[in-house]
Amino acid sequence: MIAIALMMSVAIYAQREKWKVADKGPSIENYFTPATTEAAIPDNDGFIRRWTLLEPIDKPNRGNTVFTDSYLREHLTMEYFKGQFTLQPKDGQKVKAGKQKLQWHKLDSKLYNVKLFRFATGLDKQYYGIIFFAYTVIECDEDIPGVRLSVGSNSASMWWLNGEETLILSGDRRMVADDCMSQRITLKKGVNILRGAVINGPGMSDFCVRFIDEKGNPVKNIRVR
Repeated sequence: MIAIALMMSVAIYAQREKWKVADKGPSIENYFTPATTEAAIPDNDGFIRRWTLLEPIDKPNRGNTVFTDSYLREHLTMEYFKGQFTLQPKDGQKVKAGKQKLQWHKLDSKLYNVKLFRFATGLDKQYYGIIFFAYTVIECDEDIPGVRLSVGSNSASMWWLNGEETLILSGDRRMVADDCMSQRITLKKGVNILRGAVINGPGMSDFCVRFIDEKGNPVKNIRVR
């Protein structure tokens, strides 16, 4: 058993060597700015650009075809760090995931889609065979019923609103705006906590998120903290 495990570790290491990018491209400042203390609002198309992102967690996968619903529910709901689904992370806060010491970064994306690959490479972190965790706070002045959470991600992802599983995007997929939508939900008056987990083997990683109302229009009468 030890020999088999060793062979698998060697194979995964060899695969990652093949995945290495010689030119990592632009720095993180090309894609993100540090978030301010003031509340943000969605962009003109309703996309949420303010997120607190955790540095990537090591999760070796040779490919992305394994990302079935059952695989995602098993591997994206297991606890990698203390308080994974209850913590309200602050900018600069650190957590320990296995042997990794990782930091949260509160950022505003310059694009409608959050470039996780550039987030990782810009911080000189692992960018293939990873899980990214994302967190944001949605504030509403009143209940907004009948909306749908609309997400595109590369590769697979899961999303939770106020602690409830709301949407799952399985399989090996590219990021496409409004790729999947949840059932109708209610954004409650006050604070709503939105969490996401994006998993990828080789390839680029990013996501985009917005809420769509009953008429198919983007929800923009919210604040993001």
